[in-house]
Amino acid sequence: MTLQEFFDLTSSSPAFILFYFVALPLTAFLASLFGKGEGHLTPWKQLYCFLVFAAAIPGIFAVILNVYLFLFEQQPILQSNIYTQILPIFVMALTLWLIRRNVAFELIPGFDRLSGLMSIVLAVLAVMWLLDRMHIIAFTYMPFHYVLILLITAFVVIRFGAKKVFA
Repeated sequence: MTLQEFFDLTSSSPAFILFYFVALPLTAFLASLFGKGEGHLTPWKQLYCFLVFAAAIPGIFAVILNVYLFLFEQQPILQSNIYTQILPIFVMALTLWLIRRNVAFELIPGFDRLSGLMSIVLAVLAVMWLLDRMHIIAFTYMPFHYVLILLITAFVVIRFGAKKVFA
């Protein structure tokens, strides 16, 4: 199954994806009601950790997909898929906002790694977009393992730079 086939499948029968994206902010809302002022304690902290990752991973993927489709594929914004390109970002923002009302993100385990991942991925996409627009490097004549080594090297350099800048 290709990614396009998966997107077509979710668009043709969106019941599961709608249930998932309604359950996340609803659970965050209920947790903020029942655990008011106790978000920093262990059982609530673990629930919030799960909710953050369950909302942020599809949201980050949707942001990356949107950046790719709009910058590299030049897809018109009116052709955006609501279930795979818009809804995950909206639900991520809503869920994180609801969680933030009850607990500081610094107290949620793993949140710092998630925000670091997002910044690194966006930095790599920005570098790739600049290289694409400058037409300096043509990857077509290079063997695939060289391209892979270049991408891994760029990822390591950006990761090292991000640690130096944000540490």
